[in-house]
Amino acid sequence: MHRNLTCCHFHFFFYLLAASLVFSHRHNHGNPANDLVDIINKNRTDQKLPHLNDSPGLGCMALQYIELCKENCTDNNVVNCKPPEDDFTEVFAPNCGVELPTFGTITGHIIGCQKKYVEPSIAYSQVLVKDKSSLSILKNKSHSEVGVGLVGVHKSFFWCVLFSNGQTNTTFVLENRGEGIKQKTGCYSGSSAPCSGAHKNGLDPSSIFSMFYVIILLFTFL
Repeated sequence: MHRNLTCCHFHFFFYLLAASLVFSHRHNHGNPANDLVDIINKNRTDQKLPHLNDSPGLGCMALQYIELCKENCTDNNVVNCKPPEDDFTEVFAPNCGVELPTFGTITGHIIGCQKKYVEPSIAYSQVLVKDKSSLSILKNKSHSEVGVGLVGVHKSFFWCVLFSNGQTNTTFVLENRGEGIKQKTGCYSGSSAPCSGAHKNGLDPSSIFSMFYVIILLFTFL
């Protein structure tokens, strides 16, 4: 026997579906770049190396770096791109709103890409720090600051880590009281803004499951 679907039932299912989508939206829109900085620092301190200060200016420039290289992810997950050194002061810093008199020394960088989004812990071990060369950069004792950028494009995801030997709040200082220029895509560490189109394109599997569950419940009342 079919049951009548009342107005109250419609309202209930509508709110259930809306809640599942809101939860998924919140779940997917954090800032993985900040998480990666935490992972880098944990691995350094585990090896008795100094903790690195999180620099938003460096992080923003890391994002600019991979924005320039985002079409160059090879089949072997290697970023085949090396911007000119002048791009740091002439392109990346101005695009971020870094005050040029505070531009410090870049002491190292690590860059990697992946055909699908992976969580920061996996990105650390399988995308960025996957050989002796990158591990040596990570363990460099001259580093004092770090910044991470992340962006996704055409089903490829790019991570970049920049290191510096600068001093907190005196190097790579952002204009506009530390806010710099608002980024429209991707995300970078040191910022409270969530990622914008940087990871997990489309709907999360959990949200798709929730929608199917609600649809099944809906049909049981028809």
